[in-house]
Amino acid sequence: MSNNYWDEDEDEDDTNVTNEPMDGSDLLKKLRKAKRADEKRIKDLTDQLEGYSKAQKESIIKKVLENKGVSQKAARLIARELEGDFTEESVSNWLDDNAEVFGLQARQTDDTSANTLDRAALRQQDMVTQQAITPDRAADSLLRINNATSAEEIINMIQSGEF
Repeated sequence: MSNNYWDEDEDEDDTNVTNEPMDGSDLLKKLRKAKRADEKRIKDLTDQLEGYSKAQKESIIKKVLENKGVSQKAARLIARELEGDFTEESVSNWLDDNAEVFGLQARQTDDTSANTLDRAALRQQDMVTQQAITPDRAADSLLRINNATSAEEIINMIQSGEF
């Protein structure tokens, strides 16, 4: 009993285009030559892919460093530290985490200064609106003026600042 799992009809040699009989050594030589050519092609394509990946990583790092105002010398350190995922966000996050190494201020301090400016503007708005006359106060003042029985009542309202 045989352990072959293929049909006998599929066992024919279709690779021999010419009708010349080939012995085993010639066929083996051609197979080895084809294998070496394939291995060389795979190596060339792998090297090319690695070159493109490296160039892309360097480009991303360079762009983020320029945006943050950090020296390009930091690129080597970042490339060693970050493995695999090289996106602008991952490089930026790494820089934020290691900001003290490069003498940078963390992004949070920038947000804090923006928040301080926003709070100052809100305080100014509050001060202006606290002194303003609202529609309810205007209607109430108008009602009190209309209901006043004498000029003295109107003068007292003006002097007390109830408008």
